[in-house]
Amino acid sequence: MTHEVVNQAPPRAGLNEYLINPALTEAVKRYDAQWASPQLSDVGALVGEPGFQHDAELANIHPPVFARHDRWGNRVDAVEFHPAYHRIMGAAIEHGAHTSCWSAPKPGAHVARAATFMLFAQVEPGHACPVSMTHAVVPSLRFTPDLAEQWLPKVYARVYDPHLHDPAVKTSAIFGMAMTEKQGGSDVRANTTRAVAGSDGTWSLTGHKWFCSAPQSDAFLVLAQAPGGLSCFLVPRVLPGGERNVFRIQRLKDKLGNKSNASSEIELDGTTGWLLGEEGRGVRTIIEMVAQTRLDCVLGSAAGMRQSVAEAAWHVRHRRAFGDLLIDQPAMTSVIADLQLEAEAATWTALRLAAAYDCVDREAVAFRRLATAVAKYWVCKRGPNHAYEALECLGGNGYTESFPLARRYREQPVMAVWEGSGNVIALDVLRAMAREPDSVDAVDRELASAMGVHAAYDQHVRATRRLIGRLPADPSAAAGQARRLVESLALGLQAAVLIREAPAAVADGFVAARLGPDRSLEYGALGAGLDLTGIVARA
Repeated sequence: MTHEVVNQAPPRAGLNEYLINPALTEAVKRYDAQWASPQLSDVGALVGEPGFQHDAELANIHPPVFARHDRWGNRVDAVEFHPAYHRIMGAAIEHGAHTSCWSAPKPGAHVARAATFMLFAQVEPGHACPVSMTHAVVPSLRFTPDLAEQWLPKVYARVYDPHLHDPAVKTSAIFGMAMTEKQGGSDVRANTTRAVAGSDGTWSLTGHKWFCSAPQSDAFLVLAQAPGGLSCFLVPRVLPGGERNVFRIQRLKDKLGNKSNASSEIELDGTTGWLLGEEGRGVRTIIEMVAQTRLDCVLGSAAGMRQSVAEAAWHVRHRRAFGDLLIDQPAMTSVIADLQLEAEAATWTALRLAAAYDCVDREAVAFRRLATAVAKYWVCKRGPNHAYEALECLGGNGYTESFPLARRYREQPVMAVWEGSGNVIALDVLRAMAREPDSVDAVDRELASAMGVHAAYDQHVRATRRLIGRLPADPSAAAGQARRLVESLALGLQAAVLIREAPAAVADGFVAARLGPDRSLEYGALGAGLDLTGIVARA
């Protein structure tokens, strides 16, 4: 009798992760991407398969391994991955999680690509790094038409080839990025890597990079100091003709999480690169890539929240304690409902932002300039504690590596660090507000669009406007209030999209839980009178 397993949740597998996620399916429809639902359903079924989930586990149990030399002593600077990682990468590329919105632009294309990216990242987040950077490099490549003509067809390709080949013959490519250095970090203008122009149109780069993402990639955008100032360069791993470029991997980073993804330190020593954009305008060139990856940080954090609450809800729907299912016990009902509110707010906000990238009008450009930074700060910061609370719902099971939430708990912080940690993003918000006041107007119109429904929301918007009005004109003088301002803007943006678009139970619950006078600091302390059953049903 003691060997009979009872009162354990069955494996959460064999589910279509798209069709059972109402916030995602509703947002896809709302933001003009309903045409992509059949493909998204295919992806949802794929990532829900037991085999795909096992590959996700294998890719993290067997992280990438660095090989400096081959068996004969030749310097190769190779990163070796478990086959499961390559299977996941291949599936994500095949389904357009990288560049489908660029290769086939149409209304809703960015939304469809965002939803695809989120479905893959929900189950295996580490591979999303090179997928995201390959997506994000496209606007930067367009600064130099000759390089765009050469590389864009490769990044648009739906075939994944992990082997390094002559770029002249290879039909596909993934991209990485190498900006930061050990002495500067986010202060990229402190970079010391130098670039010297050659006589053939190429440049020679020498220096170190403290963080180089996905060093196995085919090519990278790299910042270096040229005579005309900090500039951006395209650096391939293999040169035309098949010769290996000088790209010395010093070590792979031993990270808290994000284990399936290779992050590295590299040395450039007379490394060949091509100038991308204008000399001295490197930040302007690469910031296009940074903006896109910041959006993907929001998408990745929202995807992680979906995994967390879905796993928690599954467990409590199958586990009994003290005579009842956990989900039917009021304390647990409130926790799951609150976790779902957070996940819904993140999902709706993420796809609202993606929809802004589908538009080219002045209003959309102004809105996304400020709203992307605001959402990146807040949604990514909410991820780790959300993962922890969901993990706790599984009790001891959640704390073991046999279940995915321990991995998710370690994974979520990277989104807040990647492409600008909290202070960097908050200060960027201040700069945007000072230099591009039309972005403030665009966000304010977004907030105003949901007024008149909830008194608590209206009061929050008025308080946010007063906070903006009291900010000094000088961003440096306003820095002490930056985090408070960004939090207020973020909560307003999330509430606005939920009030306008989500079911009333979700909007009412979010406003009460995050803006109401009796809001709490911990998940699960929701006030009376909310439709918790309706909210939980969406988890």
